[in-house]
Amino acid sequence: MQLTLLKAKLHKATVTEANLNYTGSITIDKNLLEKSGILVWEKVSVVNNNNGARFETYVIEGEANSGIICLNGAAARLVQPGDKIIIMAYVSMTPEEAKTHQPDVFILGDDNKIIEKI
Repeated sequence: MQLTLLKAKLHKATVTEANLNYTGSITIDKNLLEKSGILVWEKVSVVNNNNGARFETYVIEGEANSGIICLNGAAARLVQPGDKIIIMAYVSMTPEEAKTHQPDVFILGDDNKIIEKI
């Protein structure tokens, strides 16, 4: 049996852009990807704290140190720049592996820089 557990979470990310005319995905600052272990092309869940929207998409890499969090394509209709969102990646593992698993959870400041790791 495989269980799906939280792998990494970027909490209180601030949407910097919404680009309806892109083919889809979420663009995330390269540094945030590296520190969180979230991979390019990885499927993520996104929750908008401002309006309650929940959706899934895949990740593309944004410029390092830019603080970019940009929703692209249809997902751009579910956010506005300035909205606070939660980005979550998941991992499958056995129940035995799950007993000791700890996700990487990062709290972000308004500039999308990590202010705390939980």
